Amino acid sequence: MLWLYNLHYFDVLGSPTALERPEWIDPLIARWIAENPPGAKPAWDPYPASLRIVNWIKRDLSGSPLPPAAVDSLSQQAQWLDARIEWHLLGNHLFANAKALWFAGHFFEGREADGLLRRAISILARELDEQVPADGFHFERSPMYHAIIQEDVLDMIAITRVRPGDIAVSMRDRLIEVARRMMRALPVMTHPDGDHAFFNDAAIGISATTSELDAYASRVLGGGVTEEDGSALRVLPDAGYVRARRGEATVFFDAAPVGPDYLPGHAHADTLSLELSLGQERVIVNGGTSCYGSDAERLRQRGTTAHSTVILDGRDSSEVWSGFRVARRAHPFELTLEETGEVCAVACSHDGYRHLPGRPVHRRGWRLRDGSLLIDDQVTSARPHHAVANYLLHPDVAVERRDDATWRLRLASGRCVTLGVSVGRAELGVGIWAPRFGVRIATRRLAVTAQDGRACIALHW
Repeated sequence: MLWLYNLHYFDVLGSPTALERPEWIDPLIARWIAENPPGAKPAWDPYPASLRIVNWIKRDLSGSPLPPAAVDSLSQQAQWLDARIEWHLLGNHLFANAKALWFAGHFFEGREADGLLRRAISILARELDEQVPADGFHFERSPMYHAIIQEDVLDMIAITRVRPGDIAVSMRDRLIEVARRMMRALPVMTHPDGDHAFFNDAAIGISATTSELDAYASRVLGGGVTEEDGSALRVLPDAGYVRARRGEATVFFDAAPVGPDYLPGHAHADTLSLELSLGQERVIVNGGTSCYGSDAERLRQRGTTAHSTVILDGRDSSEVWSGFRVARRAHPFELTLEETGEVCAVACSHDGYRHLPGRPVHRRGWRLRDGSLLIDDQVTSARPHHAVANYLLHPDVAVERRDDATWRLRLASGRCVTLGVSVGRAELGVGIWAPRFGVRIATRRLAVTAQDGRACIALHW
């Protein structure tokens, strides 16, 4: 279904192909109109309709006017969408609906257009502060969807520059404020290589990069808006994500709820997972996302084993099921942060396994210095459990075992990292990294079996 949806988005209108072969576009639109009468599925489903409406309007406003038949179809699509808002899905789907109505309301004129615009404003008035809280990070807690929503907000501001209107002035000002705080949050979840971290549903190539969004924001808002504050330790308090930097090392840490309580569809069982980059090279990663749906691979990618965190008794820390569902879920608590001139120290616990015998609690603490990272996992329980701390390595990392407790990691640049296991027993296994939709790459996974509920490793470079 995801592939079929993409066929109907018309994202191609914003691609180099549309610029290089403009004569190809109008026949494509005409063919779509002929082959997809109103109500046809999945073409007229609200989500693909929302994206298509925006893409068609962007093409027209960019200097390639739509043919009259396409304008008529566009009006019909907007009215169709207005009657089928995705209140049952909420989240990024509802936001996409509002954006499409906002665009249509600015593109067309008259009473019906004003009605579309007012509907968009009413949705945005309800959703903006809910979906983008004070720390600026999108509430579904996916860096990929955050970037998508960020671009949506910038697009909605941009069209008011081309088609200003009195109705939308107040909401436009709110969108500008939201855009600025979202742009301040985005670097906190961006690796030095320029792409986002992999927490919850996240894949490279779906959303714009941080640098692309910064350039767009500079054009729309005037001036860059992603300047760093220079802190070695950054936290997004509403989202629950932490980023630390020391020297060439960057660590990203998930101390976040899996998502909104009523909307965990894009959640993974990745609580207390972390990722590590040295310079622009990723070292420790989470598994990523290559597919949607409800098959075994989708469940595996959402499960705890696909992430760099602790798994207990082979059970997921949050009970992901089907393609976009979560039953019992982990709740992080007791997050502590310390930043001195030499060290960033972070620790957090979660209760995702408290339904197991002995009510176990996992607490992860880590200390980042210039040249080292220490990670200490502790499972506290009235009953014994089999705890394993998994560390998924980037596919470019070569691994050599030096002795029972020491491993050498060689990065693509030739840099070497020594990984020592001070508590626990380590074994090297296979893993899968899914950086893009449709892409799965074999890699290595270091599994550290806890000793008396504790597993500790140290990396030095």
